[in-house]
Amino acid sequence: MTEDLSPAERYAAARTRAVEEATALAPFRRMYDFDLDPFQIEACRALEAGKGVLVAAPTGSGKTIVGEFAVHLALEQGRKCFYTTPIKALSNQKYADLAKRYGADKVGLLTGDNSVNADAPVVVMTTEVLRNMLYASSQALLGLGYVVMDEVHYLSDRFRGAVWEEVIIHLPESVTLVSLSATVSNAEEFGDWLDTVRGDTEVIVSEHRPVPLWQHVLAGRRMYDLFEESTDHGGRGGAKREVNPDLLRMARQENQRTYNPRDRRRGKMVREADRERERRSRSRIWTPSRAEVIARLDAEGLLPAITFIFSRAGCEAAVQQCLYAGLRLNSEEARHTVRELVEERTAAIPREDLHVLGYYEWLEGLERGIAAHHAGMLPTFKEVVEELFVRGLVKAVFATETLALGINMPARSVVLEKLVKWNGEQHADITPGEYTQLTGRAGRRGIDVEGHAVVLWQRAMDPGALAGLAGTRTYPLRSSFRPSYNMAVNLVQQFGRHRSRELLETSFAQFQADKSVVGISKQVQKNEEGIAGYREGMTCHLGDFEEYAQLRRDLKDRETELAKQGAVQRRAAAADALEKLKPGDVIHVPTGKFAGLALVLDPGLPAGRANGHRGFESYDGPRPLVLTAERQVKRLAPIDFPVPVEALERMRVPKSFNARSPQSRRDLASALRTKAGHIVPDRHRRPRAEAADDREIARLRTELRAHPCHGCDEREDHARWAERYHRLQRDTRQLERRIEGRTNTIARTFDRIYALLTELDYLRGDESTVHGKRLARLYGELDLLASECLRAGVWEGLNPAELAACASALVFEARQSDDAVAPKVPTGAAKTALGEMVHIWGRLDALEEDFKINQTEGVGQREPDLGFAWAAYQWASGRGLDEVLRDAEMPAGDFVRWCKQVIDVLGQIAAAAPGENSTVSRNARKAVDAVRRGVVAYSSVG
Repeated sequence: MTEDLSPAERYAAARTRAVEEATALAPFRRMYDFDLDPFQIEACRALEAGKGVLVAAPTGSGKTIVGEFAVHLALEQGRKCFYTTPIKALSNQKYADLAKRYGADKVGLLTGDNSVNADAPVVVMTTEVLRNMLYASSQALLGLGYVVMDEVHYLSDRFRGAVWEEVIIHLPESVTLVSLSATVSNAEEFGDWLDTVRGDTEVIVSEHRPVPLWQHVLAGRRMYDLFEESTDHGGRGGAKREVNPDLLRMARQENQRTYNPRDRRRGKMVREADRERERRSRSRIWTPSRAEVIARLDAEGLLPAITFIFSRAGCEAAVQQCLYAGLRLNSEEARHTVRELVEERTAAIPREDLHVLGYYEWLEGLERGIAAHHAGMLPTFKEVVEELFVRGLVKAVFATETLALGINMPARSVVLEKLVKWNGEQHADITPGEYTQLTGRAGRRGIDVEGHAVVLWQRAMDPGALAGLAGTRTYPLRSSFRPSYNMAVNLVQQFGRHRSRELLETSFAQFQADKSVVGISKQVQKNEEGIAGYREGMTCHLGDFEEYAQLRRDLKDRETELAKQGAVQRRAAAADALEKLKPGDVIHVPTGKFAGLALVLDPGLPAGRANGHRGFESYDGPRPLVLTAERQVKRLAPIDFPVPVEALERMRVPKSFNARSPQSRRDLASALRTKAGHIVPDRHRRPRAEAADDREIARLRTELRAHPCHGCDEREDHARWAERYHRLQRDTRQLERRIEGRTNTIARTFDRIYALLTELDYLRGDESTVHGKRLARLYGELDLLASECLRAGVWEGLNPAELAACASALVFEARQSDDAVAPKVPTGAAKTALGEMVHIWGRLDALEEDFKINQTEGVGQREPDLGFAWAAYQWASGRGLDEVLRDAEMPAGDFVRWCKQVIDVLGQIAAAAPGENSTVSRNARKAVDAVRRGVVAYSSVG
């Protein structure tokens, strides 16, 4: 094309090429065998120009290229670069990538339990490690030029998100920050905040997927496109996409289809599997089995695939179902390669542990190209699955959503079994953000021409709602930042109280709160203008109508209050009357569906539980069981008795009476009508209203009539304006309270934490005490509890295994709380120490309540969980893996993960414990060695 250019244009193009060749970006681009995308080039140029960058782009789009360019710049300039990730698995993966590219001598790794070449110019680490370095003013920060924060959208995480903000706020000004995020809808807002706290920051947002993503619904034997072909562009076009009419038609027909209502067969409930077979026999549409889905994807050339199942047990079951179905996705040659690699990677695991870990069943699945991936697996096993999947030797992975959190395991297809998952409290629909994150794994750049997201058909599925999930490809970034005790002492001892308060007010959480206040403030101003107009409308020439309107309101409020009191008293009188009823009393039910004559069979008091009748979850008044004159046996509620009821007559209820027998009911109802059918119940007269004799109401009425405005001809018009004035004024006061509540919220929380720490002698003015310096070394949810235990000498004299048991209570949290069963704990000194820890927590909890420190806001100390104490004690005592896992009733992966966290907190305790005359520091180090053995020692990922 250059021959079409004029000489001047050719000269200009050559000059441009020469300028570009002189940049650091040019040699960096040559390191890759593909050209960079426009958003990558834009971000790299901004970085080379000395600006910070925020890159928000879809999963798999290659935003880490920008982070790698920061590494390239640091090495070229002779400066350091720290590359931070949210999880150790990602850190390990990034370390391997960078070491391969730049050489192992230039790249280090720090993940809390792993330290490799920590003084290298490029160090990959978890975000917490960098936070701890900043608070400790580590020498490693000298010469730091760049920090890459991968997966920065993690700052929304309510448990760990605050760490990201701490790092961003406390990094030295000379450090250039590279923030890499998934596509978020408020990237500009986040960029504005970064601009405020870090200086000039370029925001680069890319919605473009390098590999187009096609969305499908698999129903029965047919794969439906989610969107109409003519309107779909693989998620890369801006045009509005229309839902596939064939899919809509099928869903409408299936959801209207009536299934056989008879759910009993020969007196027994039909099993779910039988019902599924019945549905299949009547319909062309069903939810395919897991084995059917994989076989279908294999036949259509859509493997490798990741199937997301929101349950660990479901992932393991899926592998077994595929094995039982005889699925084989690997050739004989691939099987041998898999076995060799697996045996090499697991050679360090003792043979006696392999059976305990389910090694042979796991290996059989891998040889066939099928595997599970979830947090309950041994980390070594997960790493092997990841490596085999990337090499194409595992073609079907069943995974929980944790796999979507940045691990580099792209697939050709992603399958979602359901669009509902358990969020820790209830089953909830997945969000558009979660859907984007999960389906973002589909489509391997440089390998696949297109990616495919397949959702399995479920009864009552709404294709329109699914299209909404698939079409809303962004989600907002919300700060989860809250001050903690450790953060407070670290800030105060570095900056003093006043400066610490100012620093916290620069957090993204406060930035967002302040921004939301702007909209509320505008509404307040608008309301105040309306209030002024209403005040003018209610102006009366005879006197102060605002004063008159207040009298009317006071009168109305007093009448309402007395009416409520009267209703409460009537309900109480009715309940008292019901409590006096006995079996055999004949009553007249005054209102409701069963009004009329009735015979009391059971008075329905709480003691009625002992009489064989069903009890009530909460007692809200007597609920008598009665037989009506129309032969119905019903449990009545207090609402059926607005007035007191009393017995009209007495009757004997035969011992042989059976409420379920129609004949028995008919006979007793006939006897009831004969005995009392002629009785006419007394009409209940309502008592005189209390308002008639109330002195306050009499006074207000007198003042109202005496007021000058009472005689105004336009009184009711003024009253209407006054009512609007009052309502708008009330709404405005509520908005002002919301503004007050959102302004300086973080700083106010810090003030309460500061006051509590001052009370406990951790802080004095702008200084931290010896206790405060100890707390500054303890990180975690229960930082203050750990510090108080060290202070009180709770762990003195404990042996290493007992200390490991106590440390476990500081980190462990059961996946599902079981208050019914007390956890098993070691006896002797460990049991005493654990009991003392709970006692100290109780004292701290009461103190937090006094200082208004609220756990629901993410601040404060949760109760220590003793559920892992026995497992930690046994393992540290040298017991075998089989015995420990059997007693703990816990997957190997969870066991290793908790052991890693116990090691981490033991290391903190060893560093923070007083040196002189204390056994804690020495025994904590011994406990670390005792826990770091076997499966825990050879698991490189925590």
